[in-house]
Amino acid sequence: MPGTPLAPRRPWQGRRIVLGVTGGIAAYKSIQLARDLTRLGAEVDVVLTRSAQQFVAPLSFEGVTGRRTLTDLFSVEGAALHVRLGREADAVCVAPATADFIARAAQGRADDLICTTLLATRAPVILCPAMNDRMFAHPQVQHNLSHIRDHLGYGIAGPAEGPLAVGEGDGPGRMLEPHQITEAVGRALATDAAFRGRRVLVTAGPTHEPIDPVRYVGNRSSGRMGYAIAQAAWRRGAQVTLVSGPSSLEHPFGVDVVSVETAAAMHEAVASAIGGADVSVFAAAVADFRPDSVHAQKMKRSEGGTSPTLSLTANPDIALVTRDLRKEGSVCVGFALETRDLLKNAAKKLDQKGFHLLVANDATEDGAGFEVDTNRVTILKAGASPEALPLLSKHEVAEVVLDHVARLLSGE
Repeated sequence: MPGTPLAPRRPWQGRRIVLGVTGGIAAYKSIQLARDLTRLGAEVDVVLTRSAQQFVAPLSFEGVTGRRTLTDLFSVEGAALHVRLGREADAVCVAPATADFIARAAQGRADDLICTTLLATRAPVILCPAMNDRMFAHPQVQHNLSHIRDHLGYGIAGPAEGPLAVGEGDGPGRMLEPHQITEAVGRALATDAAFRGRRVLVTAGPTHEPIDPVRYVGNRSSGRMGYAIAQAAWRRGAQVTLVSGPSSLEHPFGVDVVSVETAAAMHEAVASAIGGADVSVFAAAVADFRPDSVHAQKMKRSEGGTSPTLSLTANPDIALVTRDLRKEGSVCVGFALETRDLLKNAAKKLDQKGFHLLVANDATEDGAGFEVDTNRVTILKAGASPEALPLLSKHEVAEVVLDHVARLLSGE
């Protein structure tokens, strides 16, 4: 998620990534991409084409990766440099991938270091197109992309639609942002057989229950935990639907997002999707109550002379009322945020709602709960002792939770 501090973590930590940069104006973004991948714990070997060096300098990449930038097919390291790069890479990413480079890659050309590396590698390859919208729409470019995707098995990440180079307006052809490409690389690194082709449903964030057009009943949930789980499940190869209450977070890359406001709307969205889900994760902090009636106009302090009384009614318990709609054989994960008797209350929810796993945390503990990037949780599973985790980032918690889900999906 943008804005989250980057630190070494799965699936990038300890992995070897070749980053090819070709000659397009979007090459400046690749410096940030190289930096982000490095901060996530990857060793990044940057390969610049001759035309790329017209836009960015090798020294810039060396400064953010701590590794020498590679530019020549034939060098003092020998003519087989491309073989070493290809053999040692866990993933190869080309960003930006210009129309010229895409054509050469589709033809299997071997006229520069990055093209020969593609021929030598058996690692996953991700190309990130970047060009003018008219160039992108050209039938030959589309033919080349189809050939690359369908016959070579390369991943195509992007392009996005938005502002292009100065004077070129808006349109499809803009390179994805660095954090989005980082996730695309992460999916290439993290694909998990247990999740590949599975459908995952995640709820996240708060719900806002309106009192009048400007006020609501809600809570302080940011959605970070649910968003982290949705993104991590997508990286593992799943098709993910995120039902999100109001949140300021950017939508997870590659994830289908259904935005809702109220508990009733979240219930409706979950009920329509859960029957097709192999995994359902209830991470949303749904408001337990809503006002009995909603005022059509803003309530004025000057009206009435006395403080208003707010009458509340219970919202549906979404995980409970959709229990019978779950797909047979699916895995269901719940979350419990408590302020007292954590394990007792969590164990009760695990049994009552038919969860396979329940992730419990104490809202009063520093560094855990709402509006922070970390969490300290205990994972409960029927018939097993509770597993208390140390304070971790919510991204790391998501990975541990999905490790448990993967084992359940695999019948362990």
